[in-house]
Parts: sequence; C-alpha cells; structure tokens
Amino acid sequence: MSASTRPFGRRAFLTGVSAVPMAAMAAAVSTSEGAAKPSLAALDVSIPSDLADLYDVDRTIVNLDAGYYGAMPTPTFRAYVERLAWANRVNSLFLRNALGGMDRDLTLDQSRAAVARLIGAEPGEIVLCSGGTEALYSMILNFRAIAAGDSVIYSDVDYDEMQFAMEYLRQSRGANVVRFTMPEPHTRANVLEAYERVLTRTPRARLLLLTHLSNRNGLIPPVKDITAMARARGVDVVLDSSHAIGAVPFTVADTGADFIGFSLHKWVAAPLGTGGIYIRKSRLPDVLPWFGNGVYGPEDIRSRVSTGTVDFAARLTVTDAVSLHERIGPERKLARLRFLRNYWVDSVREMDGIEMMLPDEGNNYAAITSFRLPGMKTITQARQVHSLFLKKYGVMVVARAGLDSGACLRVTPALFNTTDELDRLVAAVAAERGFFG
Repeated sequence: MSASTRPFGRRAFLTGVSAVPMAAMAAAVSTSEGAAKPSLAALDVSIPSDLADLYDVDRTIVNLDAGYYGAMPTPTFRAYVERLAWANRVNSLFLRNALGGMDRDLTLDQSRAAVARLIGAEPGEIVLCSGGTEALYSMILNFRAIAAGDSVIYSDVDYDEMQFAMEYLRQSRGANVVRFTMPEPHTRANVLEAYERVLTRTPRARLLLLTHLSNRNGLIPPVKDITAMARARGVDVVLDSSHAIGAVPFTVADTGADFIGFSLHKWVAAPLGTGGIYIRKSRLPDVLPWFGNGVYGPEDIRSRVSTGTVDFAARLTVTDAVSLHERIGPERKLARLRFLRNYWVDSVREMDGIEMMLPDEGNNYAAITSFRLPGMKTITQARQVHSLFLKKYGVMVVARAGLDSGACLRVTPALFNTTDELDRLVAAVAAERGFFG
C-alpha cells in the first residue's frame, strides 16, 4: 500500500509496535547481570526513494502542521519503543548508576555528541533539554551582561514566548526593550537594512534575539551577516534555531552565533520533548546557571538547564534520530521540503488576491510559507479559514498572529506529505479565495 493511501488506526498502531524486531525488543528488556544495555548503534535501515514511506501517519486529514512538531519516522519510533521498554524495566537503576559497567552521564553523552556532530560543535558545548522554548528562556533570562538601562532587541517575526522572555528582562533587570517591525516584503536587502537601522539607533544594546527560521511565515534571514553586524557593535545574538535544525543544513560556524537554542522534536524528528542549547565554550560564563542550579559546576554547560527527572528514553533516542537524519542526507531532506513547498506555492501565488508572505529569493525558505486570502487580516478571520479548511476539505493549516501586517495562514508540509494531499490544499484555496468578499 502506498504512503498516500495507507490507513492508520488502532490495528495499524498495534501492527507498528509488534513490528519492532523481537530479538531487539528482547535484548532491550532482558536481564544479564541485572539488565542489558540499550543498543546505541546507528540505525541500520535502507532509505526508500520516496521518503514518505518512512512514515506511518494518520491520513484521514491532510496534516500541514509539521511546524508544531515532527512525527518520528517508523525506524526512530521503533527505536524509541525499545528504549522505553528498557527504561521501564531498569527505571532508577540506570539513573542511580546501579547497572554494572554502565555510567548514566556517559551513556546520555552519546546523544550530546550526536547533536554536536550535527551542527559542528564540541560535545561539551551542547546540553539537552525539553525543547527550543526551554533552551531560549534559559539563555535569555540568565544572560549575565544586562544591567538596568541596557537595551535588548527583538522583532515581530520572532516566536511569541521568546518575545515574552525579552519583555521579562524589563521587569527582572530594568532593561530597555526595543521591538521593531520587519519591513515587507522580507527581501534580503530589506531585512539587513532593518537590523542595521535598529542596531544603529540603539547604542546601549546588549542582546539581540534572532530567529533562524520564523514560525510565522518561514523567513530565513541572512543570519551570519546579521550576527556580524551585531558583534561589530558589541551586541550578542541569541539565535532561535528551533525550526532550522534538521530542516536547513548548518554548522555553528555558518551562523557566527555564540548562543543557539533549538528543538530536536521538529525537523530532526526525535521524540517529543527533546531539544538543546549550544554555547560556545569561551562564552559559557556569560550565561548564568539555571536559577542557581548547583547539580553541575558552573564550568559545565549542563548547569544551564533544569536538572529535573526527564524522559531519558527520549534523550537516548536522539542518537537514532540524528543517525536517520544523516542517512537520509540533510541536503536531500531540504530539497524534498522545498519541492513540497514550491509545489503548492507555485499553484497558489498567481490566484487573484492571494498574498504570499515571502518573496522569491532562493535561500530564504525551507518548508514553511504563509499566505492570506483576499481581505483577511485578523486572527479571528484566519481561524475561520482554518476551521473551514479542516471541516469542509479535510486540510489542516494553522492560523498565525504576530506579524504587524496582520494574521496569516501557515502551511508546513512534512516529508510524509504527498503531492495529492497538496492538491487538496490548492483546491481549497481556489474554492474559498473569495470567502471574505
């Protein structure tokens, strides 16, 4: 059965779980001197020519919301099931280092090393956490070099909760918070000019929030140029790469940033509740430990996040997710995502009155792009269209507020989406483009 027609339900779910190789499952839950170690070998799977065949997802509705979090491909899901079974079997024995010859931190460090390899960092510059939101809150709120009267800068294209974190610096540190609007259209020239202008008019700026790939409209700005522009003025950049990592191939050197927060459960497709922080080793003292966290010393990046009990099966599965991402090939993955994005955008952009949120510049997008129907401006209107598309056409797009120019509808295809599904989106837009008169 093809990926475009494969059903999903209780039977398919149980079939998927039972398809976990029994030998591997047995190894995960059997005991030998108390408990077996979970396998940390790279996934040995063949990559199909159609990447949609890596997934078993519900197709009763066309899900175009991969920007929320990414479904795990079947091989990663099976690895997670194995690790979850093992974790439940050994529970605190692993966390208390009671399993002979198996050190908790060294085992979990293999996931840190996998993420470091993914973005060209050193393992000691990476710490795992629950996602991009936790990562960026940690760095923004604990950034050392902000005193009363200093300024911090963010834009309307930045993520809501990170805007909240920047605003909180006014209350917690007495910072002057500068918010600016990104001019439309979001061409490279307009974006660079906007950052140049706000940095020039803010002489006491200390911290700039920069979004690597916007959750609102999909914009990928010229990150390295903006980071260099800020650094020349003594301004540090905290880079929100939550939507970029795993979607757009990059290394920390490519960004020029010293502080990066990201999710791993979006485009890396690790289990839900996984993410991380990168802090350049020489800059670690510039981020204070997590509200006085003393479990690890101040010289250890792991002190920069909460050290409460986590789903360590999910953390261990990060190695499998990164391995599969590498086997697929980052460039191939991006090419497929851009193909799916261009497929629907090219069909919709010429329709009368449709407003696309990104101009045609080759490197300023990945999967995410947003649009407006004619006459649509408010978030209430955008939610009306979301509901209409879902109920009438079985297509889920996402209403997004936050851009100063007005609300929009975000479309985020995933590797599992098909062109037939995108045709349903195009048909819905064509039929309803006069919805607001």
